[in-house]
Amino acid sequence: MRCLHAVVVRISARLFALWNQDFTETDTTINEPRETTRTRTRYDRAARLYDAMYWPAERLLIHRLRHRLWSRVPSGKILEIGVGTGENINYYPVSSDVTALDLSPHMLARARSRAVPEDARLEMQTGDVQQLDFPDDAFDSAVATFVFCSVPDPGQGLREVARVVRPGGRIFLLEHVRVDIPIIGMMMDIADPVAVRVTGAHVNRRTACLTRRLGIGRVMEERRGPFGMIQAIEIGVE
Repeated sequence: MRCLHAVVVRISARLFALWNQDFTETDTTINEPRETTRTRTRYDRAARLYDAMYWPAERLLIHRLRHRLWSRVPSGKILEIGVGTGENINYYPVSSDVTALDLSPHMLARARSRAVPEDARLEMQTGDVQQLDFPDDAFDSAVATFVFCSVPDPGQGLREVARVVRPGGRIFLLEHVRVDIPIIGMMMDIADPVAVRVTGAHVNRRTACLTRRLGIGRVMEERRGPFGMIQAIEIGVE
């Protein structure tokens, strides 16, 4: 047990160091917002240790939530936003045609190393959900798991996703969000600046509330996980 604890501590320390190096070392895209560049840099540098860092949560809970979310996604033309290291690939629907994108080239490289189900067609590419390079109504569905917590402008990202999903299509999200219990919610608000600096992800966003304010479609939500801090969201695009 002590050895396992030591390994976790060392991985955490290394990940902290990787995510907090000088951001000027990484190439940037011309005219790209600074926060988008910072987000890409964090995940590029964390890609090698990302799966190890989140392995406990993935094995204990997250993999079941992924499976449950993807079981609701119909076959067709699917856009996966933030494919990361490819944790969702094994859950793709049968006979699906998936375009998977990620802001981080290094994360995408790890996703490409995973085996793709034989009955799924998959194209991977780098891309920014805030500026999607697809025409209107290009997809039947879109899926994102634990993505909008780290998007610098989540409202713009959600509007772009709704633009490329056809009317009558659906958007499926799995996000960790602010807990409604007052004392825990307040603690998440206090911790958020540190969490963003260390991991690149906000811990106190209200993603379902944001989707309703945007008016992009009918929103259904379900709270899951400890204290309801994980939210499954389904949006019927209008």
